[in-house]
Amino acid sequence: MPVITGKEYIKRINALQSEVWLRGKRVEGNISEHEAFEGVIKSQAALYDLQGSSSLEEQMVYASETTGNKIGLSYLIPKTRADLEKRRTMIQHWARFSGGVMGRSPDYMNTVLASFAASVDVLDNEPGCFPDRLLSFYEYARENDLSFTHTFVNPQTNRSSLAFLEKDVTNAAIVDHTDEGIIIDGAKLLATQGGITDELLVFSAPGAQDSSQAYGFSIPSNTAGVSFVCRESFAQNGSRFDYPLASQFEEMDTIVLFDHVVVPWERVFLHENLRAATNLYVHGKFVPFTLHQITSRQIVKTEFILGLAQSIVEMINISDYQHVQSKVVEIMKGLETMKALMLKAELEGEVDETGVFVPNKVPLYIAVNQFQELYPRFTEIIQLLGASGMMTIPAEADFQGERGADLDHYLRGAEKAGKERVALFRLAWDMTMSSFGARQTLYERFFFGDPVRLSQTIYRLYDDTEMVSWIEQCIKKAD
Repeated sequence: MPVITGKEYIKRINALQSEVWLRGKRVEGNISEHEAFEGVIKSQAALYDLQGSSSLEEQMVYASETTGNKIGLSYLIPKTRADLEKRRTMIQHWARFSGGVMGRSPDYMNTVLASFAASVDVLDNEPGCFPDRLLSFYEYARENDLSFTHTFVNPQTNRSSLAFLEKDVTNAAIVDHTDEGIIIDGAKLLATQGGITDELLVFSAPGAQDSSQAYGFSIPSNTAGVSFVCRESFAQNGSRFDYPLASQFEEMDTIVLFDHVVVPWERVFLHENLRAATNLYVHGKFVPFTLHQITSRQIVKTEFILGLAQSIVEMINISDYQHVQSKVVEIMKGLETMKALMLKAELEGEVDETGVFVPNKVPLYIAVNQFQELYPRFTEIIQLLGASGMMTIPAEADFQGERGADLDHYLRGAEKAGKERVALFRLAWDMTMSSFGARQTLYERFFFGDPVRLSQTIYRLYDDTEMVSWIEQCIKKAD
């Protein structure tokens, strides 16, 4: 089967009838027609249609080595630097559709699964591990263009350093085995797009202390006993004018509850092996590949922010002010830094012993860790540039009412009518100040983990041997 269309994606998700709960009620009927999910499902469908566009075919798909089918490039395991660059091009085409605000567009999880498939050597000869099943599932997923959500974060009950001493009663764990498979009971966070994907991919985060919490598997989203409990929706009632981003790209975040869920053995990739669960992340290709995808998207998001900032500057004619120029240049410097780190990672990539081309993960770690600091500042800059204009943003209905002509006159920009100026400022507000925008900021603050821990990882990985040796030589010369 080749890459699917948007219509096929919607049809599959509706047919699943997954158990999704919102505001205390189970979502009934076609989930694609529910107000909380309609916008993002349409946007996701548009991505699949873009993937099948004849004008972009060479940049979006490749031929399967086993079937010859057209496969989305986000599933590609790169063998050369050119392959890695093709992946980046495809990822950024999808990111530009949303301005980079869809952190869980299908290419992210496709990359995760491809990275695990490229790391099966880590599972070889490990007890409780089934690398062949993982490879077979990867091939099945790419040939059927499956969509995924995933969950691996434990419930935030006790984050103290001694929390592992407590008897855990919340985190999803293996509670039994049967001839059919393993039995999972408990909860996991934080499945973005939970309930609107074909599959739920579940892996243990590194550092699990209990073997019952060391596992890796994938199951259909409508598996018996699996339920997705949603936070409040940020897809507000209103027009595209009123909520230009939230109306289209609000990716729901969910808590996943497992009520004695049977995971068939053919879908179990590893179980009850703490070492293997950790090594799949630490020594596998999950980190470099996912960081490459994340950085690719964040570059596009920075481009969007830069365009938004400069549009505000031009709309109200404030480009002559030095402080305004300095603020916009902050975004420019961030963008060029991210691009440079990406290119460095690709140029310093190498083919490993398994024949896979792997980017240098250190520049990518730095890029993602840097973006955790940059993005909140970018949103602050948008707010500072917009100032009171971020609050004087009447809705579309106001422009259609009796006072619409007055608003069009009094809220005009330097060279634009009031409605056009307000449309820009509503976009800036939705990006940085609405509930949707606030979620975006929090999301980027913690993408790929706690920023302090990421900086510690960079500290351990960074090779400063030559620099230290240089200082030692200087001291010896002084003596």
